[in-house]
Amino acid sequence: MTYAITQTCCADATCVAVCPVNCIHPTPQERAFGSTEMLHVDPRACIDCGACADACPVDAIVPVDRLSGPQKVYAEINAAYFADVPAPEPAEDSPNFHAWDRPTFDRTLPADFRPLRIAVVGTGPAGMYTAQDLLLHTNADVTLIDRLPVTGGLVRYGVAPDHPTTKQIGDTFARFHSHPRVRMLLGLEVGEHVSAHELAEHHDAVVYAVGASGDRRLGVPGEDLAGSVPATTFVAWYNAHPDVAPDAVDLSAERVVVVGNGNVALDVARVLVTDPERLAGTDIADHALRALRDAAVREVVVLGRRGPENAACTRPELLALAQLPGVELVVDDHDPRIGSAIDSAGPHELAAVLRDVRREQVDWSQPPGAGRRIVLRFHSAPTEFVGGDDVSVRAVRVTGASGETSLSTTTVLRAIGYRGTPVPGLPFDEATGTVPHDKGRVAGLPGVYVVGWIKRGSSGGIGANRACAAETVTSLLADAVEGALPAPAHPAKAFRRLARRRAPRLVDARGMAAIDRTERLRGERDGRPRAKLATVTDLVTAARRRSVL
Repeated sequence: MTYAITQTCCADATCVAVCPVNCIHPTPQERAFGSTEMLHVDPRACIDCGACADACPVDAIVPVDRLSGPQKVYAEINAAYFADVPAPEPAEDSPNFHAWDRPTFDRTLPADFRPLRIAVVGTGPAGMYTAQDLLLHTNADVTLIDRLPVTGGLVRYGVAPDHPTTKQIGDTFARFHSHPRVRMLLGLEVGEHVSAHELAEHHDAVVYAVGASGDRRLGVPGEDLAGSVPATTFVAWYNAHPDVAPDAVDLSAERVVVVGNGNVALDVARVLVTDPERLAGTDIADHALRALRDAAVREVVVLGRRGPENAACTRPELLALAQLPGVELVVDDHDPRIGSAIDSAGPHELAAVLRDVRREQVDWSQPPGAGRRIVLRFHSAPTEFVGGDDVSVRAVRVTGASGETSLSTTTVLRAIGYRGTPVPGLPFDEATGTVPHDKGRVAGLPGVYVVGWIKRGSSGGIGANRACAAETVTSLLADAVEGALPAPAHPAKAFRRLARRRAPRLVDARGMAAIDRTERLRGERDGRPRAKLATVTDLVTAARRRSVL
């Protein structure tokens, strides 16, 4: 028996580090690492020890003989990755039975390396991988800062509620909340309560892991009409983000158009047509669950500018969409290039996933039929959002093989990517939506660093932040060894006093633990993993209650 890596793979390579026979690839040392959709287990080399499954933070690694239903395909996907790769063999003069990369030692810290005082701004995956690296490999004291009174970032507010195993990585990060060298200051916003300069003068170094909370623009007429909503808003809405009101999304349309076909686009399409009772057992926002139960949505149209062979989503997410219970997946066969690309796709190419999906030339002049379905329309890009007399979206004009087509709808979700926003006190590149840097070092600001999407743009999933954080921490430690970090101008307690004075609703680690207990208890009452608190006031109230009745 061998193991297989499945859909929820986060690709942070924790499994690679514990594998005793080097059978998981690509490894962080290989060129393909970071560009593949997921990692893979070589069935020819796997010895069935289970170390990778024990280490996986998102329960993505499963014995092949336990795969069932739609998951069975991952046995083939893992094996196919190595189909054209020679079976691993040790070198002739090697005492090992398996091939290994040459060990590397990227960091050399002196024995008397002094404790550093480091602030990490942002508690999503990038920030927490940074904190983890510092806490496990140095004697640094870490202050975790977040503008919201709760931790999690992308894990809490970006992962779809029907992906509970992906959210489990939050439990891995949570073990550092109570670490003896960690101080947590939640509800503290840089640029609002404290300046970047004040933060820097109280610490040896500051690492910004603030993500990319903005959305990219299409640049077409009518984009700002009512009913045209960024997918970032929709995702935040169904995940109970305090910045998005419960009534921010209107689901009265029978047909919803989603612009873009990346993983976020597929997430929102899937949530819109999934049976709400299946979502009732997740941590979806209470207001979103109520709205979905009352929603009129029966059809979601997913627009892709290019063909199916170049869709922006990953193969695992497309596979999941094709296997969604109670929902029909259809390919709009309006362009001859679409069918040709699907039929000619190799067995392991993305377009091949659609080979058994029904194709039809959809008549967009007709309303959606009975039942629920998702329509994938490739080789289409919106040219205009057409408004009605009340300045709301009434239709979307899109390109097609025979010219423009009009799709009637009152709700459009723009899922063309997240974009970083300026951080007060830091330089910002408007073209890329990132902070200019050199391997994480912020240009012109000694002791200031970036990690995650604000560093590299909105690319890569949760696990990509581990390698990104390692690069930034390596730069930070190299600067510390060289004496290039400015010394703090104030003692450690001074910043905590300043934070409490400026942000009266500050939440610490004990408060965060109280929020977690409250949400889990609320969820237990309805058979859910947790019921999220959706406002800053409710979060702070729970934090201050300390005990849950």
